[in-house]
Amino acid sequence: MNTPISINDKKSFIQWFLNHYQLKKRESVWILNYLVNHKELLMNVHFVHDVKFTPRGIIMTAHCSDEVPFRFYKNQLVTTDAEKTFHDIRLNQHDDLYIQLNFKNANQNAYYASIMEDNPFIPDDYFITKKEKDIAKQILDKTVFDYKRNTLLKEIDQALDEMDQEKFITLSSQLHKLEKVFFIQPKLQKQ
Repeated sequence: MNTPISINDKKSFIQWFLNHYQLKKRESVWILNYLVNHKELLMNVHFVHDVKFTPRGIIMTAHCSDEVPFRFYKNQLVTTDAEKTFHDIRLNQHDDLYIQLNFKNANQNAYYASIMEDNPFIPDDYFITKKEKDIAKQILDKTVFDYKRNTLLKEIDQALDEMDQEKFITLSSQLHKLEKVFFIQPKLQKQ
């Protein structure tokens, strides 16, 4: 869970940022200055990564970064028009506003990290690649196969100990089917 970031901390950071970085779009400076001067707005401002997933977010970029200069996201709509963004901020002062600042070594900046919050809108599988999902599925399938196979082998051993031919044939058939299904799947071959 996030610890709330104080208004004064946000304000201090924005002032520090504006004194140390030049933004690609001058309207970004106006927006940040507007936020600094309105405490009620700063209460609803959250600095996060990947604002594109938020209901209402802004990307602002300094000249030292190759990222896009400015983007405003609102409910799957995207604009580069800073004036529309400013208008939306003024009209919706009580709505949460998520900000992503792009500047050189942003992910290593302790001051920026101190006011950053987790983005609650990032999808659970956002950081997992398809290859990682496939590997996880293979491991899970192999684990389930091994468990079922070992259980059947123990039951087969028990049937042999008890000299129960009918049970032995049934369990052997089940084992054969399990191995056939497992080894037919190309990605699940034994390594």
